[in-house]
Amino acid sequence: MAGQAPIGFEGMEQNGGGDQQNVGFEGYENQNKPVGTENIELAEGEHQPLNSDPDSAQEKELIEPEDAEAQEAKRKKETDEPSENDLFMRDGRRRIDYVIAYQKGEEGESENKKNKKRKEFEKNLREEGLELEIEDAEGVSVEQQGEEEGNSAGGKTIFIKIHVPWDTMLRYAEELKYKMPIQDNDIDEEVTLLSCLQKIPTPFELSEEFIKPEPNYFTAAFTRERISDFIMESEETFFTHAERSRVVHEILEVCRYDPDNKTKFGIEHMIANKCYAASYPLHEGPHKSEHSLLTHGPLNDRHLLYEEWARPGRWYKKQPLDAIRRYYGEKIGLYFAWLGFYTEALTWAALVGFIVFLYGCFTVAFDAVSDDLCNAGNPGNFTMCPQCSGRCPYWLLSSSCFYAKLTYLFDNGATVFFAAFMSLWATTFCEFWKRRQNEIDYDWDLFGFEDQEENCRPQFEAKAPDKRINPVTKLPEAYMGLMKRFPRITAAILSITFMICLVLASVMGIIVYRIAVRAAIAAVSDNFISSQASIITSCTASGISLIIIMSLQILYDKIATFLTDFELHRTETDYEDSYTFKMYFFAFVNYYSSSFYIAFFKGKLPGNPSDYGKILGLRQEECDPAGCLQELFINIAIVMCGKQFFNNFMEIFVPIALNFWRSRGGRAEEKEGKGRYEQWEKDFDLSDLGPRGLFKEYLEMAVQFGFTTIFVAAFPLAPFFALVNNLMEIRLDAFKFVTQLRRPYAARAQDIGAWYAILLGVGNLAVLTNACVIAFTSEFIPREVYKYAVGEGSLSGYIDYSLARFNTSNFEMIDGETSGPNPDKYSFVYDGYPVEAGDEYYDMYANETVSECRYRGYYNGPNPPYDHTIDHWKILAMKLVFVLLYEHLIFACKFAIDYFIPDMPEHVRNAIKRENYLAQKALHDFSIQQAAEKKKAKRKGNDPGAAEAAR
Repeated sequence: MAGQAPIGFEGMEQNGGGDQQNVGFEGYENQNKPVGTENIELAEGEHQPLNSDPDSAQEKELIEPEDAEAQEAKRKKETDEPSENDLFMRDGRRRIDYVIAYQKGEEGESENKKNKKRKEFEKNLREEGLELEIEDAEGVSVEQQGEEEGNSAGGKTIFIKIHVPWDTMLRYAEELKYKMPIQDNDIDEEVTLLSCLQKIPTPFELSEEFIKPEPNYFTAAFTRERISDFIMESEETFFTHAERSRVVHEILEVCRYDPDNKTKFGIEHMIANKCYAASYPLHEGPHKSEHSLLTHGPLNDRHLLYEEWARPGRWYKKQPLDAIRRYYGEKIGLYFAWLGFYTEALTWAALVGFIVFLYGCFTVAFDAVSDDLCNAGNPGNFTMCPQCSGRCPYWLLSSSCFYAKLTYLFDNGATVFFAAFMSLWATTFCEFWKRRQNEIDYDWDLFGFEDQEENCRPQFEAKAPDKRINPVTKLPEAYMGLMKRFPRITAAILSITFMICLVLASVMGIIVYRIAVRAAIAAVSDNFISSQASIITSCTASGISLIIIMSLQILYDKIATFLTDFELHRTETDYEDSYTFKMYFFAFVNYYSSSFYIAFFKGKLPGNPSDYGKILGLRQEECDPAGCLQELFINIAIVMCGKQFFNNFMEIFVPIALNFWRSRGGRAEEKEGKGRYEQWEKDFDLSDLGPRGLFKEYLEMAVQFGFTTIFVAAFPLAPFFALVNNLMEIRLDAFKFVTQLRRPYAARAQDIGAWYAILLGVGNLAVLTNACVIAFTSEFIPREVYKYAVGEGSLSGYIDYSLARFNTSNFEMIDGETSGPNPDKYSFVYDGYPVEAGDEYYDMYANETVSECRYRGYYNGPNPPYDHTIDHWKILAMKLVFVLLYEHLIFACKFAIDYFIPDMPEHVRNAIKRENYLAQKALHDFSIQQAAEKKKAKRKGNDPGAAEAAR
């Protein structure tokens, strides 16, 4: 084992005679290296610990020579038996930090150009300090090794394995300002009631036997000059695999493949022009084991994450956020931290919403309004005016009994309370997430990342037309002024406006569909079908709307990507924020426009039977006598739940199917004994996360957040369905990341980006929308006005109060014909249904006609003029007063919550101050030490005797 260097630090190679030097530490000689062990290969899975004892039994075993037959048997065993060797270069010592893959094409001019670009790209990677090893089915094309039998199955794909040497890792760690530990955290933990409650064991906690608590250190930006100041338990663990992969990714992003064109650079461009097929860090082995985790422990971090996080059976457990961050990086870890926090907050909202729904279920039997409407006598026996012009019959009010009871479940006295609760919940969630995010930022060393560490995007540096002196660094940098950016921004705004108009046009099409279909179904001769016109129209229209929404979202995704690229943003954060606002603005209009129409426009200006309101020449939709709230509930339920089901299906089952199909060749060849199915091949066959990474996950949750807050007054069960979805979403996303996706590079992020501002804006908008839903869509205000101004504390008689009378002889004339029912076909209603010629009761009541019908609204009648009554204006005034009082009260509470909840916990603030003090102290001590050494060297230089002794 003495010949073994630490994993990932291959620069510590052994040279005969103990003359070994470590790359980056050339002054340190390894005195423990046995002579004559240069070519001894190590068994797979065995790694040399630092500062090993040369007299150990393992070294003695290695020093003893082995005959050629034994060595060949050992080599064959290492090749044939599955092990962790596919995580290392072929020497079994240098860890594979990244992989690039491409597929051979047919010989020709195009393939020759690609080969030329690849050679230039790989040459520049080596010059940057990376070490490459090429693997295919024919051999390994590296300078240090000859032709050998390769391990890649099939030979169709060539893999370039990349390793970061120790000195390159140190250089980039300093350049990227990695924060490394300098001292144990000595800040005492804050003792509060909440911290004490958190110590109580619960079944939701993770097992500390496998998920070890992270060590708590103060950190400082890494510098090579002061490497001795940092805590380094071993060089193997000083940098995590995620940090190493981030270094490779940074180099790949800026490496040029055309020496004559400075804009030709980056692995993304190489993949886009088909020179390479993929680039990715390796997963750390299989995610499953034939042995139990309890008896044998985890095989690797991926296996641990699967068992403790991604398995469906762990749905009730907390997430191992530190392990996620260590494996996938801070950006992905932050997403799962936010998703878990949001889901935990939804628990309380779902509980209250479910109680409100149960309250409606238990009290619907005592609702005087629905009892009156369902009563076969008055007012349930009121004859209602036709639902469409010319073809539709009269109908009895009692046929709306089902809609009245359904509406009450969501439109009752508890609805106002729940709407106010959810408005305050949204603010409280955002404020407490801000505190939680600051704790995570400190624990994960993310404070100041965007201000101090983020570099210009390579695309911006290559294409920016101007240069300027950076006001902070005083160095020249790429720059684009406002005047040159303005045409790009204008083009983006015009394109977005066009797409918004396209969405509104689709909404208008849905409105026309609703009008036409409802009229057609209401005119059907089948009495049962015609009585269900409202619910059939609502369900089918919402389903069609969902299909249009999902289709337009896919189209706009491509347009938004092109526009954001065209805008040429300076940093990745600027790019992602711009892309996020574009996509969310479009998604907001796309997903919510149909709900806004039902809530605030449908049935608001229907007119009266003598002069109906019209849209594109068609009679405007009217709300059921029980109101429009049940239609709003149906639309939200179908769009929200349908979107979630579709997204979950696409995120999980599509990658599973594609991965199974792509991996069939490698699995078959390994089964037939034609070659090993190596880890880099397995990962290549997995799906890619995509260039925008977590954007779709955030967008899905942001749209869901809107449904649970903006229209929650119409659908109190929205938080409950969101909670159920998120409990599955966390595990489905975890399963997808661990088992179905290539391991993404460990990107960093300080926060959730523009999504926080979006959530805050949606929470504020929800206050106004819920106030308007309660005031203008629900029957809460009209009922309260009647109850206290007319009914003397009772709602008995409210139905008669809310329905206007109309003389059927005054129907609107259209093209010389009445818009009322056809008198030759329908003359009256019986038991809630229109009676046609030939029906059982037609001859019995043939001489009876309908002289007066009812319709929804507060109008004078039954004879003209059909002006609004004074009650209409009283109710409208009370609606406006309610909106003003509601939003002022809720916003006052929101501002109070914002003021009294500090953004940063006290213990985090103290820890940051302590860490800054230690970093400054270490820098000061280092400066003093350097000054002392220079002074000592100068004194020796002036001493002739010392200089002569030194010579």
